Amino acid sequence: MSNMQARQATIHRKTSETDIELFLCLDGEGNAQVDTGIGFFDHMLKSFAKHGMFDLNLKVTGDLIVDCHHTIEDVGIVLGEAVKKALGDKKSIRRYGDIILPMDEALILCAIDLSGRPYLVFESQFTSDMVGYFDTQMVKEFFYAISYSAGMNLHIRKITGENDHHIIEGMFKAFAKALDEACMKDARIKSVLSTKGSL
Repeated sequence: MSNMQARQATIHRKTSETDIELFLCLDGEGNAQVDTGIGFFDHMLKSFAKHGMFDLNLKVTGDLIVDCHHTIEDVGIVLGEAVKKALGDKKSIRRYGDIILPMDEALILCAIDLSGRPYLVFESQFTSDMVGYFDTQMVKEFFYAISYSAGMNLHIRKITGENDHHIIEGMFKAFAKALDEACMKDARIKSVLSTKGSL
């Protein structure tokens, strides 16, 4: 898809806690250049881009000397804003996307409705506090931030899983696949997929 047609967004957000520059193309090839200062988080975001076929450029300077909280949450806010901006009027998109994704022993359900109404249902427990320098408590916070800034109804549930790395990576991949499906254009949908006439 040419750049003229590609749905994309560039966002710069600077606060006293983080400075974030993000480019997102929904109609990409899965290319990612990511530097958040948190290695495991970089790995997850690269997986998100690859499995959703999104192009993602992200540079973050955060207050990691405090902890990883602000960096991860603020990236979620900015990524959600970019999804919303890139979708524009949501004309012809499928709106819904879902998947049950296996990652070794982990099995993750993810379902999305790009309804414009934010809501997160997140069901999972983790056995360790950290994966690398990534606080496992931040997984829910990250997806909460995305759901609210993008205006999406997002359900993520761990069906099975023991290894926290596998569970979290499964969630990021499942989210990517479900979002890709929800963002896809369908020629049968002439305006938006809503009886109200807008999303």
